[in-house]
Amino acid sequence: MREIAFDTETTGLDPRNGDRLVEIGGVELINHVPTGRTYHVYINPERDVPIEAFNVHGLSSEFLADKPKFAEVAQEFLEFVGDAVLVIHNASFDMGFINMELARVGMGPIPPAQVLDTLAIARRKHPGSPASLDALCSRYGIDNSRRTKHGALLDSEILAEVYIELIGGKQAGLAFSAEEETTTVEVVQQRSRALPRPVPLPARLSAAEIEAHAAFVSGMGDKALWKRYEPGEA
Repeated sequence: MREIAFDTETTGLDPRNGDRLVEIGGVELINHVPTGRTYHVYINPERDVPIEAFNVHGLSSEFLADKPKFAEVAQEFLEFVGDAVLVIHNASFDMGFINMELARVGMGPIPPAQVLDTLAIARRKHPGSPASLDALCSRYGIDNSRRTKHGALLDSEILAEVYIELIGGKQAGLAFSAEEETTTVEVVQQRSRALPRPVPLPARLSAAEIEAHAAFVSGMGDKALWKRYEPGEA
């Protein structure tokens, strides 16, 4: 199963008011394990970056002036996404911007069925508790000390770790390296292998029940199904 832990940075809070994307980041997961493959791009928003937004992500109008416009990266972005599920914290925010930008260049939206919102998962799993990305890092002991400002790729990497915890805990081999990974399927198989009991369980049948069953089978003749089994195997 292919998923992408995904995040964006923007010039503001509302694409309907003219706010635009300035950064996209994504981390590829296969069976909930990061493969090491990522997507990252800064985007020229074709407008100024308000000081409020700059204070959040540190991306200035000057820095973004020579970066590609969304129209120039839209196709490669969609090719990276493919049919993977986008794992997003507060998905309505990011998808509002992504689908607005896609509409601007005449491309169809990414459907809601292709999006998984970790904020909704966190609120269901920990009702009444803070559910921000930083709060979840504190809850699960995930190091987010590098997160002095918001950044789409860094936040995607952190989100990938948080997501694994939200769905059941960090698996062996979780790393941003395909060579080091152990898939969830493999871990489940390893944990679910049945070991033989050191001492067999005692029979639940009484001696009288065993004798009655033997008499019943004997009366069924030589073609009885029970005759195919050796004593003790049935």
